[in-house]
Amino acid sequence: MTNIDTWPPWAAIIFAGGPILLAAAGLAFSLYLTHCHLDAMKEALKNSRYMYIWGTSLGRRGLIWSLLEMSKIAGIVVWPRASIIMGEVDPGDIEKFPPYLKRLLVVDLAMMIIACIWMGVVVVLLRVR
Repeated sequence: MTNIDTWPPWAAIIFAGGPILLAAAGLAFSLYLTHCHLDAMKEALKNSRYMYIWGTSLGRRGLIWSLLEMSKIAGIVVWPRASIIMGEVDPGDIEKFPPYLKRLLVVDLAMMIIACIWMGVVVVLLRVR
């Protein structure tokens, strides 16, 4: 059962192609967050050093930079300990960060992490065959 060659073709295609679709959906969701919610995130993190340095150029440097900036903000908000220690973010901003925005960032990170883990499982199953 672990050999992917014994699976029905439609099941193998869905299982192997699923991470690509999930990663594409995650990128689209990150772009949505960048275009629709970035101003609210900048306002919520207004006392942070990261926003002081990069705030004026956030969302204005192109597609790839927008995705990178959104992943950085998501990392700062969801896992703030390292950013607080480095002084990039104000602990008060993290405490007052709007819950609906944090929920959206958690969904964004979860989609990317699940896609990476799923892709790893696909690679292992393809190597085992």
